[in-house]
Amino acid sequence: MYFSSPLFLWYFLPAVLIAVLVLPRSWRNGIIAIASLFFYTSGAGSTVLLLLACMVVNYFAGRLLEPRNEPFGRDNRHVLLAATITVNIGVLAIWKYAGFATQQFANLAKLFGGDFPIAHIALPIGISFYTFHHISYIVDIYRGERRALRNPVSFAMYIAMFPQLIAGPIVRYREIADQLPQRRTHRLDDIAAGFPRFAFGLCKKVIVADSIGPFVDKCFDTPPGNMTFAIAWLGAIGYTIQLYFDFSGYSDMAIGLGRMLGLRLPENFARPYSSTTITEFWRRWHMSLSRWFRDYVYIPLGGNRHGKARTYRNLAIVFVLTGFWHGANWTFLVWGLFHGLLLIIERIGGWQEVRGANPVPYLLRRVLTLLLVVIGWVIFKSHDIGSAFVMIGHLFAPDTEGLTGIVGAALTNQRLTIGILALAVFFLPKQPITGIFLESGRSVVANTARVGIMTAGLAYSFILIASGTFSPFLYYQF
Repeated sequence: MYFSSPLFLWYFLPAVLIAVLVLPRSWRNGIIAIASLFFYTSGAGSTVLLLLACMVVNYFAGRLLEPRNEPFGRDNRHVLLAATITVNIGVLAIWKYAGFATQQFANLAKLFGGDFPIAHIALPIGISFYTFHHISYIVDIYRGERRALRNPVSFAMYIAMFPQLIAGPIVRYREIADQLPQRRTHRLDDIAAGFPRFAFGLCKKVIVADSIGPFVDKCFDTPPGNMTFAIAWLGAIGYTIQLYFDFSGYSDMAIGLGRMLGLRLPENFARPYSSTTITEFWRRWHMSLSRWFRDYVYIPLGGNRHGKARTYRNLAIVFVLTGFWHGANWTFLVWGLFHGLLLIIERIGGWQEVRGANPVPYLLRRVLTLLLVVIGWVIFKSHDIGSAFVMIGHLFAPDTEGLTGIVGAALTNQRLTIGILALAVFFLPKQPITGIFLESGRSVVANTARVGIMTAGLAYSFILIASGTFSPFLYYQF
């Protein structure tokens, strides 16, 4: 079940909202927790048992990790924290990376005429996200920033909350702890504010991302011998648009759903393609992931407090982990290293911030940043490193070959039109953030935009969904 599926839109979501509004307030966390586990099980099947097992471990660990738990002892708390984090990372490593690791050993063994068994383990949906939620929960408690949840239902709601369970935003425990008790209010005003945000995300996903996705796939599936300058650029730009509209659309839908349930989830995107440096890009793209790595990896490693060399090392570690967090493939590792190297270069040159009002350097840096991001997305999307380098090579090797028959057939007038209109995302100013503007804006422009999205936008989205053109969100695989 996906946010953009008929089952979710026409049955699941209305039923949950009605239950939350009509039934007693003391039932709300339980309703959301049960609905969330049902939502997860509908797509993940028996792997929900792994999620439940992780929830049990982290719930009881959280109770023991509180600084006020003096009988348990400070040293024992430290050992328990390390052990619980190890369990969480171990679960992620086994289910997400065991197949990749054994494949590398098998490749190495083959070079010497040997054999090595390859592990084939089904990847649980959203495991990267709920693992990071669990780590955030126990670390924030250990640091004394928030108290552990006594009510297991409230804990289950935090971890399994269906708006953010599958693909974020990654909600650090400290950000939402005060909203978890049963006493929070829930009004029709929350639904009125959250629904336009949800509708906006649905339109971004169904109308834009899903429309151009098939064409983008054909570009990246083009054999190296048939790759051309035109296919490389159309595929690279197309995927840059598709990924943004798909993932930011999911985040808008998640934030809107959370608001409809009376919860405020953190923002995840802030016009990233308007950035003038890679440093700024990571302050605007997948912001909840950047904040998580900053708080739980970068700062504990020392951040930028111990000299330049340590700072560069810490940045490299963070982006190696960022790359592998996205998936078990060398392309993700190279993509992470690519961005980490760019951030280090910006720091060495003092270029991480843009100063001055001269528009020419500003525009040039914005174009250069976008070009580097596009190159990075080619690596991210490609099936393997060789294919990525082939496509990147053709980006800088003009020719007159044009499109292959397969790619040309996939580039329909409808997809071309939507793609051209979506290019506007590259030229928009840094403010305002459209999702926030739609959710809380009170101007005539904001009201007009909300009405347009909830009438024409939703109507067209529902037509596309009813025709069966929707597809899973790209970040479901991570």
